[in-house]
Amino acid sequence: MLLPIGTDIRLRRAPIGNWLLIGLNVSAHLVLSQSRFAAVRESLALDASLPALYQYISYQFVHGDLVHLAGNMLFLWIFGNAVCDRMGSVAYVLFYLAGGVVSAVAYASGSSNPMVGASGAIAAVTAAFLVLFPRVHIRLLLWFFVITIFEMPALWLIVLKIILWDNIIAPSIDRDAAMANVAYSAHLGGYAFGFLATMLLVALRAVERNPFDLLAIWSRWYRRTPLPTDGLAARISPRPVQAREVSSRPLEPLEPTESDRLRDETIDAIDTRQYARASECYRRLRRLDPEHVLPRSYQLEIANYLAQQARYVEAVEAYEAFLSAYPTAADAPRVRLLVGLLCHRHLRQHARAIEHLQAAVSGLALGSQRELAAQELAAARAARGEDGGDSGGQAFSEEPRG
Repeated sequence: MLLPIGTDIRLRRAPIGNWLLIGLNVSAHLVLSQSRFAAVRESLALDASLPALYQYISYQFVHGDLVHLAGNMLFLWIFGNAVCDRMGSVAYVLFYLAGGVVSAVAYASGSSNPMVGASGAIAAVTAAFLVLFPRVHIRLLLWFFVITIFEMPALWLIVLKIILWDNIIAPSIDRDAAMANVAYSAHLGGYAFGFLATMLLVALRAVERNPFDLLAIWSRWYRRTPLPTDGLAARISPRPVQAREVSSRPLEPLEPTESDRLRDETIDAIDTRQYARASECYRRLRRLDPEHVLPRSYQLEIANYLAQQARYVEAVEAYEAFLSAYPTAADAPRVRLLVGLLCHRHLRQHARAIEHLQAAVSGLALGSQRELAAQELAAARAARGEDGGDSGGQAFSEEPRG
C-alpha cells in the first residue's frame, strides 16, 4: 500500500473552501448512510442512463462506504489545501464542482450504471496540483512487509503512479480490476479537465504564477531548445541582410567571483564523490562568505560528510545553515534531531541542543524518532540542571503533523 500523507508546502492562508468541501462530504455520508435515507441517497446518485441535471452535482457528495469516503478525503486533504490556497476559496470550490461535472459527463458517455463519489472532482484537483506544484515533494507511507516513509516529486507520483498506473496500466493488466466498481473514465475525465483548465488559468494569469509551475518550467525548456536545422525551417530562404559597421566597444568578460568559483568547485566535488575536496572548498567558501548556503541537497550532503568525519563543530554549522535557508524542508525536523544529538553528546552545548530537540519533537513524524528526541531532550535538560521530565513527556505525546 502506498499512500500520500503530506507535502512540504507552507500555506499562506487557511484553505476554508477545501475544509468546507471535506465537511460537506463527511456530513452527507453520515446522514445518507442511515437506512431511512436510502431512497434519498439513490436519487442523489448519478443515473448515467438518464441523468437529471442536479445529479451532476449531488453525486459528488455521495459515497459507497466509509473506506471510499476516507480514501477520497485523504487525497482531497493532501492536494486540495495547497490548490485552494493558490486559487482562493470561491474559485477553488467552483473549480472542484466543475471538475466533478466534467467527470460525470465523461463517465455517462460510455456507461449506463449509477455512479457516486467525489473521485472525479478530486482527480481534477490532483491535476491542478500537478500544474501548480510539479516540483513539490510528497511524503508517502509505504506499507509492504515493512512500514516506512519516503518522499517523491509530485510530477512523478501523479503522472506515473496515480494517473498512468492506477487508472490506465493496472486496469488493462488485471481484468478483475478493470471490472471492479471503479469509474476509471470519470477519473481520466477529471484529470484531463483539471490539467487543461489549470494550464489555461495559469496562462491567463487568473491564478497566481510562480517560477516553478508547470507552464514556467515548460517555457524555460522551450526557450533552451535549439531551433530545428532540417525540415521546414531549413527550406525557408532567409531575407538578405545588409550589414554596416558601427563603432562599438567590446564588452569586458564578466569574471566570476571567488565565492562563485568555490561554490562551483564544492558542487562539482560532491557530484564526483570527492568529499574531502568538497569539504575543503566549502570551508574556504564559508570563511569568505559566512552567509553562503549551497543548494538544498548539496548543503545536506556536505553536512552529513562533516558529521561522519567527526568534525562536529563544522557539521553543526553546516546543518544550521541548511535549517536557516530551508526551514520548511520536509527533512528539517530530522536535521534538528541530528543537530541536537551532536550538540548534546559531542559538543556539550546543552542550551543549543535543547533548542533543536524541542523543535524536532514537535515536527517528527515517526514515533521512534520522536521518542529518541524526547529522551535526548530530557537528558540535555538534566545536564543543564533543569527538570525536563514533564516537558519532555508532554512534547512526546503530541500527534505528528500530517
